[in-house]
Amino acid sequence: MAIVPERTINDMTSPDLNQQPLCIEYPDLEVNFELKSGLVHLVPTFRGLAGEDLHKHLKEFHVVCSGMRPQGITEEQIKLRAFPFSLADQAKDWLYFLPSGSITTWNDLKRQFLEKYFPASRATTIRKEISGIRQFAGESLFEYWGRFNELVKSCPHHQIPDHLLIQYFYEGLSSMDRKLIDAASGGALFNKTPTEARNLISIMASNTQ
Repeated sequence: MAIVPERTINDMTSPDLNQQPLCIEYPDLEVNFELKSGLVHLVPTFRGLAGEDLHKHLKEFHVVCSGMRPQGITEEQIKLRAFPFSLADQAKDWLYFLPSGSITTWNDLKRQFLEKYFPASRATTIRKEISGIRQFAGESLFEYWGRFNELVKSCPHHQIPDHLLIQYFYEGLSSMDRKLIDAASGGALFNKTPTEARNLISIMASNTQ
């Protein structure tokens, strides 16, 4: 059995020149494919900053990839290859530090992304904000309705039924706007279905722009 020569200290402390593999393990393709610069330039950018809407980022990314998918390439294949180009700064650093080969599907990547930038604790916080929302002093019905809807959209998996959403919004109304909505609904907003109540509020809110 051959004796392996001991490496010098200099050898052992030198930088490893081998490229570390990326966390994404790309599936084999049956056709030749490379990302076009036009697609790369169109994908939205997510930096991982506080206040960034990752759900909006995923929607915009989906629109771009769906509209520019080459023939013979699945949506999953193009998303896996294009998503790293949609990240910048600390979000890109996060991706590069994931274990090599830990992601093999688009769902893997999307789940990791959501867990990093939209953890369960954040969803819990937003649900509490939705249930406890209040109209600010001097805030118009239009502004309050818009702020409420933006808050709801910021957490697509809030799991709050429509009738409770309307109830939370209604309970947070100023006394004056609550009376106006009740009057417009024929006496009490809760006598309407959630869809009817939402339509009524939308119409009244648009009149207060």
